[in-house]
Amino acid sequence: MEPAGGHYEVVNPADESVVGLAPEASPAQVLAAAEAAAEAFEGWSRTRPEQRAAILDRAADIVQREFEPWAELARAETGAPTGIARGMQVGVGVARFRRYAKGALEPVERGLPPQVTEAGPMGRAAVLGALEVRQPVGVVTCITSYNNPWANPAGKVAPALAMGNTVVVKPAPQDPLSVFRMAEALAEAGVPPGVVNVVGGQAVEVGEAAVASPHVDMVSFTGSTAVGQRIAEVCGRSMKRQLMELGGKGAAVVFDDADLDAAVSGIGTTFSFYSGQICTAPTRVIVHRAVYAQLVEKLTAYLGHMKVGDPAAPGTVVGPVISAAHRDRVEAYVELGRKEGARLAYGGARPAVEGAAGRGRGFYVAPTLLVDCTSDMRVVREEIFGPVVVVVPFEGGEDEAVALANDSDYGLLSYVWSGDAARAFRVARRLRAGGVGVNTIGRNMEAPFGGFKRSGVGRDVGSYALHAYSEVQSIVWAG
Repeated sequence: MEPAGGHYEVVNPADESVVGLAPEASPAQVLAAAEAAAEAFEGWSRTRPEQRAAILDRAADIVQREFEPWAELARAETGAPTGIARGMQVGVGVARFRRYAKGALEPVERGLPPQVTEAGPMGRAAVLGALEVRQPVGVVTCITSYNNPWANPAGKVAPALAMGNTVVVKPAPQDPLSVFRMAEALAEAGVPPGVVNVVGGQAVEVGEAAVASPHVDMVSFTGSTAVGQRIAEVCGRSMKRQLMELGGKGAAVVFDDADLDAAVSGIGTTFSFYSGQICTAPTRVIVHRAVYAQLVEKLTAYLGHMKVGDPAAPGTVVGPVISAAHRDRVEAYVELGRKEGARLAYGGARPAVEGAAGRGRGFYVAPTLLVDCTSDMRVVREEIFGPVVVVVPFEGGEDEAVALANDSDYGLLSYVWSGDAARAFRVARRLRAGGVGVNTIGRNMEAPFGGFKRSGVGRDVGSYALHAYSEVQSIVWAG
């Protein structure tokens, strides 16, 4: 089907060159895609789990076959350094297809303990058996984020398909080309027509139609809290299921007995990862006054060794942010922080990077460290989504540290560094966050992922994703 709105240019954030053309669908075409998914649902939901597993495995094989050109495309679309495009984008996409090929074979039925009922005026005594069954939800709209055009959509589409759902995928307008490649791999692998539908476009109306369609039963969204709130309002009108991974302002609590080198390495690596465009980054460092100066000194030195530059160049750690508008937004926050009273310890100036299109091209922001911050500053309270970290000191003990960490509208991932394991786990349990890293920035990819407060609704990853894309049905009988 030809896109009703023609095509628009996808721009490489590293050098502002044109990567390719993406289709601009109309709202009517989005509604037609949702209708196609609804028509395909009955047949797909009744396929054997082994068939769905085989298709997902074949899709992983196809992506692996096309790994190099598709990793190059991901790098060009997103501006992510080559290692991230290969490992954390396309590589994780392959891994998620493999994981949910196995997930399609996980049991969906569970017998429950029988219940004996007493005789009453409406009937005689009986033994009631019960069965818990996980059923597919139906048609799922998957709206994906620009910061990972492989791992994020694969993490939605693969478990949805494994459970027997059909999908309408609305990729981020900044980097949709990788998502179309993913759909091509699924089609080649044997996914029937109508089961996977991708609708691209920059217009807000495209996303609105993908959410509001009467054929859609569930919306899975990754993105900003503001957009998530709007989606929730639309879903509420027809009681659609929702899975929301929204913004984050992760707290990193560093106690005076922490291994500072490990803490600095974890904080520095994560908040600069993909130029800070990840919601799980520990962008609020809450550090005990006794080691405050040391941590700031070490973190400043760490940032000084990060290579900012062309993501295709060897050794680049920090590439560009996704667009000129986003670069300007991040820079405005840095200036706001200075006006609020924060001290600029590192960064703040726009780096001039040598790229394929010449010096000064591309949307680069230097890793930036704002210190001597207080919890009432906007740079401490609001998600910046760039390579900017703020440092807040605390004087007292656990209660003060926990209060500062929890003084946020967000609660996705937080972190604790302490040499006292008992204290670290005690504090972790008190943090209002969907996940907590104790002396680590690592994530277990079978652990549930999702947020508290304005950071989201629901949980996915591992078997939790299979639960997220299913409804629980109970069947009761008299035995």
